[in-house]
Amino acid sequence: MSTDDDDATMDAADLSMMQLSDSFFPTGMYSMSNGLEAIFYSGRKIKAEELRELVKTYLEYQIGPADCTALGIAYEHAARSNLLKLLEVDRAIFSMKLVQEIRDASIRSGTQLVRCIRSFSDNKILGQYDDAIRGGQAFGPYPVALAVAANAFLIPKEKAALVMLYSFSVSIVGAALRLGMLQHFDGQKVIDELKPTIVKVTKANINRPIEGMWQFAPSIDIIQISHERMNSKMFIT
Repeated sequence: MSTDDDDATMDAADLSMMQLSDSFFPTGMYSMSNGLEAIFYSGRKIKAEELRELVKTYLEYQIGPADCTALGIAYEHAARSNLLKLLEVDRAIFSMKLVQEIRDASIRSGTQLVRCIRSFSDNKILGQYDDAIRGGQAFGPYPVALAVAANAFLIPKEKAALVMLYSFSVSIVGAALRLGMLQHFDGQKVIDELKPTIVKVTKANINRPIEGMWQFAPSIDIIQISHERMNSKMFIT
């Protein structure tokens, strides 16, 4: 039977999960199109169904097996206050970000996340990780930063993965809305249709070992590189 303290902790963790996934939180997650802007300026028209399939490809072949796996491993090391192992995951996922613009954006979001939370949290491993980033021993990619933050907030790693995959999906759908590629009702329909994929990808990757991290989506890499080379941009990726 749960106590009032247990209920309060659970409620606080759930609220913290909502806080981290909110566009109000200053990570810049919702200022990214992950290459969609390049597709828009190429003149190609994308229907809602095509956008949904594009996001699914991102989730299943890039963000899931790489970022979600890194988050799960990093979370376990953060829970054990093992900074050295945490830094291994930091370096591993950093090395897998092949496109510089995507890599830089992940680091910006991750370091901002850690520094923001440290301003009001005294969590020990969070502070150590922030010090490592500031001292040049860590890069601070978003999946690892989110894992450390989720641990500090007592958010289960599975829910932290849902936050990451949901925020990623919404960032692309939101970019499509701002680019005029689809309407709000269509955008909400796409997000709703992506929910089973988000859950499936989380379950498939959250407990994968570090040796099992991978990503293979060359067509997406090309899209992201195309955006990186654009002279004028609305989005940072």
